Amino acid sequence: MRIGNASRYAAALLAAPALLGGCGRADAPQAENAATPAPSATADAAVVRPQGPERLVLAFGDSLYAGYGVGRGLSLPDRVQKRLWAAGINATVVNAGVSGDITAAGRQRLGFALDNLPRKPDLVMLGLGGNDVLRQISPAETRANLDAMLAELKKRQIPVMLTGMRAPPNLGPDFVARFDPIWPDLAKRYDAGLYPFILDGVIGTPALMQADHVHPTAEGIAKIADRMAPMVAGQLQDAKR
Repeated sequence: MRIGNASRYAAALLAAPALLGGCGRADAPQAENAATPAPSATADAAVVRPQGPERLVLAFGDSLYAGYGVGRGLSLPDRVQKRLWAAGINATVVNAGVSGDITAAGRQRLGFALDNLPRKPDLVMLGLGGNDVLRQISPAETRANLDAMLAELKKRQIPVMLTGMRAPPNLGPDFVARFDPIWPDLAKRYDAGLYPFILDGVIGTPALMQADHVHPTAEGIAKIADRMAPMVAGQLQDAKR
């Protein structure tokens, strides 16, 4: 996915260096656009947990996982979990999204998050990097931090699905050329799953993005989950083999 017509997103990244960072955790005061749940929220609420062996997924990321600006139960991990249930997969998706996390912070807390789960997860969804680009942190540093996290997960023999990020074009071609390949490169190196751009399909569509042009609305999150959940389900299936 090319960011292309997402000029508002690019402007937001440059004008507000803490948009992903200053959002608070998932239990922060809710934005106005979260007052009325998205239509898909009603359908989600009707889904019940299926029977069968439980699959444990750790969703480890920033505010795009934490659920900034939407009501409880409408974050991306919540919505992915409900779609897995609808597919007959008894999955628990633990939301370890922390608003404001850069990859360096994620690198520091990954071991703690893993050690405090009830057991080794069947899959880790790793979604960090958005705050790095907001702060224009060196792509080399972003790559090194993600590499270290993937190495730790490989050492623990935990499968991974990376959810990638893209740099806006107006950061310059050099930055984009060093930043955007991080996720496909590391996915190949560590044999990880890859969802190339977490905001694919919603960025640049005003109805699916909050007023900051960085975070998706509840409906935008639902659309991301629709695309992402089949990939998560596939990796969980592969992990059983």
